[in-house]
Amino acid sequence: MTSKKYNQTYWKKILFLDFFFLNILKYNRLKIQQIFEKKIKFKNLLDVGTTPVFDKYNNILLHTFKNRKNITSLSNLDCSSLKKKFTKVKFIKGDARRMKFKENSFDTVYSSATIEHVGSRSSQKKFVKECYRVSRKDVFITTPNRFYPIEFHTKLPFLHFLPSKIYRKILFHLGYSFFSKEKNLNLLTSRDLKNICFFLKIKNYNIIKHKFLFMTSNLILHIKK
Repeated sequence: MTSKKYNQTYWKKILFLDFFFLNILKYNRLKIQQIFEKKIKFKNLLDVGTTPVFDKYNNILLHTFKNRKNITSLSNLDCSSLKKKFTKVKFIKGDARRMKFKENSFDTVYSSATIEHVGSRSSQKKFVKECYRVSRKDVFITTPNRFYPIEFHTKLPFLHFLPSKIYRKILFHLGYSFFSKEKNLNLLTSRDLKNICFFLKIKNYNIIKHKFLFMTSNLILHIKK
C-alpha cells in the first residue's frame, strides 16, 4: 500500500468517515427513490447503470420494487452475480451511450448516480439522448450536485469547486488517480443538465433539487415525453 493510500485509509477510520458517508448515501438514495415512486408509474422499466454488488444503497431500485419482472437492467459490467437474488430481472450487458433497444422500448428509463461516470460532457449528452430515445413516457436520471460542499466519491470538501483541470491534478497527487480521470468521474451542476437538454432540444423536463442539511446534494432530471 502506498503512503498516500495509507493516509487516506487511516484518517477515514479515525474519523469514521466511511461509516458517516455511507449512511448519508443510503439516506439520500432512499429519499430520491421515494420521489421517483410518487411521480412515476410504469408497466416496464429500464434501469441503466446496474452494478454487480449486493449493498442495499446500490441498485436501490432492484431492492425496493416487488414487481421486478417488469424491470430490465443495463450495465457495462457483468451483473450475472445478481441473477440468483433478482431472478425476475432481465440483465443485459451494454453501453448506455449506444443502446441496442428500439425507440420507445420502455415506459420509463431510470438511472441512479451513473451519468457522472460515463465520461466527457459529449458522452453525457449521448447518455441522455439514448435514455430519451428508448423511453416511451419518462426519463428519471439522478446525479450528485457538483456544488455540494462535500464530494461523496472522494469524501473531500470544496476541492471539486476548482476548475476541473486543477481539481483533477490535485486528486491525482492525493492518491485518487481513478477519480482524477474524466472518464471515471465528471460531476454536473443544474446548469450542465439544462445545457444538455438544450443541446438535445429536449424542452419538457424538470430538474428536482434534493437537499441534505439545507443544501442541494443531488439533482434529479425528470424528462416527460
